[in-house]
Amino acid sequence: MTNESVRLSRRTTEGGQEVATLTITSKMGAMGPEFWRGAAQALSDLGGARVLTVRGEGLFSAGLDVKASAADLLPVLGDEAGFAAVVAGMHAVTEGVAALPIPVIVAAHGWCIGAGLELAAAADLRLCSADARFMLPEVRLGIAADLGGLQRLPGLIGRGRAAHLALTGQPIDAATAERWGLVTEVLPDPEALFTRADALADALAVLPPHALEGTKRSLNAEGPHAGRLAADVAWNARYMTAEGLQAALRKA
Repeated sequence: MTNESVRLSRRTTEGGQEVATLTITSKMGAMGPEFWRGAAQALSDLGGARVLTVRGEGLFSAGLDVKASAADLLPVLGDEAGFAAVVAGMHAVTEGVAALPIPVIVAAHGWCIGAGLELAAAADLRLCSADARFMLPEVRLGIAADLGGLQRLPGLIGRGRAAHLALTGQPIDAATAERWGLVTEVLPDPEALFTRADALADALAVLPPHALEGTKRSLNAEGPHAGRLAADVAWNARYMTAEGLQAALRKA
């Protein structure tokens, strides 16, 4: 699946598993209506992919393409229901990424701004190159970020650091993003970043899908500790197999 803003590609690992890559191909990684439509379609087309990697071309993403989105947004300003209907198309992507049962890896280089950062926050693992910069500038535009960043970033980097990003609208560099825990690895350049992201995808692809999905469900679950713990036990009771247990014992 390809349009002018997004491309979904697939490859088969040496072990025979399929992994997918969603590439933001629009100029400056801008996210306009075409991107949101294409990305939503791509998420529904993943099929049997074991892992999804998200990356950009010239940079990761300059965020929402305000100019391209104006035709959709201007008529609904002041109309709460109409505005929500437009933003729902964007939520289909950010929330859709978070809801995927497979691991999602973001490989960010260059700028990762606004909606791009909120998309990255919805992923499971985030890597970046040394030239990466992260920014949530919505307050400077007179709005609050509304694509999940304000809900997810406090859990990733702590409320204070999330507040710093969201209230100042100022960027942080790759080293700061790693120190804060927004990314787990910083690679020297985009080429090294993409190589590392592909290697990580390959390593995850060979792991049992139910184990990965169950782990994601638990990490993303909300509610009392006891209930979440019971859900983990129920998941394992449902999916643990004799073959899997025997394989684990052989490795022990």
